[in-house]
Amino acid sequence: MNKATLGLTLIALTATASQASLAQSLPPVRQLGPVTAVAKEPLGAVTTVRHLPDGRVLVNDIVGRRVVMFDSALSLVTVVADTTSATANAYGVQPGGLIAYRGDSTLFVDPASLSMLLIDPGGKVARVMAAPRANGVGFLVGGPFGNPGFDPKGRLVYRAPPNFAAFRPAPQAGGSGNRPPQFPTPPDSAALVRFDLATRQTDTATFFKTPKFNLSVTQSPDGGMRVTSTTNPLPQGDDWALLPDGTIALIRTKDFHVDWLNPDGTTTASPKIPFQWERLTDEAKVAFVDSAKIAIEKQRASGQFGRDGGQIVRTTVDAQAGAPRRDGPAGGNTAVTTVGPGGGGPGGQLPPLTMVSPSELPDYKPAFAPGSTRADSDGNLWIRTSQNVDARPVYDIVNRKGELIDRVQLPANRVLAGFGSGGVVYLAVRDGATAHLEKARVK
Repeated sequence: MNKATLGLTLIALTATASQASLAQSLPPVRQLGPVTAVAKEPLGAVTTVRHLPDGRVLVNDIVGRRVVMFDSALSLVTVVADTTSATANAYGVQPGGLIAYRGDSTLFVDPASLSMLLIDPGGKVARVMAAPRANGVGFLVGGPFGNPGFDPKGRLVYRAPPNFAAFRPAPQAGGSGNRPPQFPTPPDSAALVRFDLATRQTDTATFFKTPKFNLSVTQSPDGGMRVTSTTNPLPQGDDWALLPDGTIALIRTKDFHVDWLNPDGTTTASPKIPFQWERLTDEAKVAFVDSAKIAIEKQRASGQFGRDGGQIVRTTVDAQAGAPRRDGPAGGNTAVTTVGPGGGGPGGQLPPLTMVSPSELPDYKPAFAPGSTRADSDGNLWIRTSQNVDARPVYDIVNRKGELIDRVQLPANRVLAGFGSGGVVYLAVRDGATAHLEKARVK
């Protein structure tokens, strides 16, 4: 055995021993606690839930375009807002957002009308409020952009839209002629802002890294414009979550640790979270892109991809349930970025699917995808990781100190929808073309 071969062998043995030691130091993966209630009411999708102190729960169904309220046993249901004559409170033509507000009240964000409905504890719409900003109202829906919420000072914390004007290419001499306009290069970071509803003032809390994506504009034969994007099935970007005490947690994709923006304005950093990183060989990258493309094309053929009025929409393909989800990565590892303009609007033809080159994928699979983190009522972070055991994802539970305290798996074909007090977890279950809500215990 020559020196080079011996050196490679020692490196491989060291890496194997390191992985084995890491596996022993990680908390064992356990199953979520028992399911305590199952709703019979069929839903189009369960994206956000709002647990009320008396056990009732509001549910945002973005596919059925309605907001409903269940009792604590999930047996009785009341329609709060929909698109039929059953209620005077129209849901709107676009998916909305549900945000916990003061006390037992809740805000429903309607991007189409640029307004927010104030829902009182009885499930009635008390009044209508203006949304913060027209260009950012779509980011109040939640999902892959993070879940907005109010801090103890009453400020609405959410991800701000990118400032494309600052990145617009300079005009070329001689005019553009018949050439289609060029889309500005999207920034690689985004701002988290705090909006005061009383003063209508906004301040920037911090910035975080966002996935890189490329947009191109082409001109169709009929003179229209088509905007297309290149799809990366392994987007790399930071994630964020708002804790009940107003702390903003920033989960860093580079080395998987948490930075904490405390309510007093100070910032603290936690150590790296232990994680079994998965290396991607060149062959594995090719296979991953190919399988992702097949999964995406299947969903495109089903006609279930929406445009949302021209907004950029990230959809996660559920590899188990075979259905796209709009609530961030859940049930699969393939994140799809589709762009609204082009293809004739809702119901029109989708633009051709373009995937990134396998060589552009990272050498190690990211520990998580953007939109994978939720904070429970105790201030713990539930991070849906890229690790799978028995074809089901593993959630890392991280406490306020940044320590990995638990690793949990949901039952098959379930998506984490939200939390309640006292260790309550709400799950969305896909049943063919419909979904329903379940309530479970953490342990």
